[in-house]
Amino acid sequence: MYEFAINAFVILFVVTDPVGVAPVFAALCQGAPKNYARTMAIKGTAISGLILLFFMFGGHALLNALGISLDAFRIAGGFFLFLISIDMVMARQSGIRSTTPSEREEASHKDDISVFPLAIPLIAGPGTMTTLLLMMGEANGQVPYIFTILAVMISILLIVLLSLLTATRLMKLIGETGSNVVSRILGLLLAALAVQYMADGIIGSFSGAPLV
Repeated sequence: MYEFAINAFVILFVVTDPVGVAPVFAALCQGAPKNYARTMAIKGTAISGLILLFFMFGGHALLNALGISLDAFRIAGGFFLFLISIDMVMARQSGIRSTTPSEREEASHKDDISVFPLAIPLIAGPGTMTTLLLMMGEANGQVPYIFTILAVMISILLIVLLSLLTATRLMKLIGETGSNVVSRILGLLLAALAVQYMADGIIGSFSGAPLV
């Protein structure tokens, strides 16, 4: 259980990339009052938590409804996470793990950025949703493992919230270069994880595993 909790924490931390979220949030709140940034950070984190909870406990039912096996989702999810890892290693922002330039332009004219683009896609992005669903598949309905995933998710969201609340100071401390270095290291770890997910999915598919 302890090893499962550590692995889940590391995986979610890598995928969520709290350090990488900070500079985007700081740019979106540039020139805004501190109270506004704090409110958006708290509200956005809370909304993303609700979204992830819904996907965490409802994602399996969605796969069943569509007739998609967990192994097939592992392959697709692993490939998707691999694309995200490439963005992280290359230190570039794309519509996969962040907002596009046009989306940032749209957000700059909004009074409330908590739902979009903060909660989705910056915090509760498709990569985080995919990872949570794969973790729930590994838990296989065992309550202690499910609660472990839930506790890890809450811990990661608290770290993200701390990163958002201190985004300006964090960027002054490490700068954009430091943020990119951290993202590159996390990207390498995520690439290895993505390959493992794809390998597990391929092996499971050829072993004749039943549908979810």
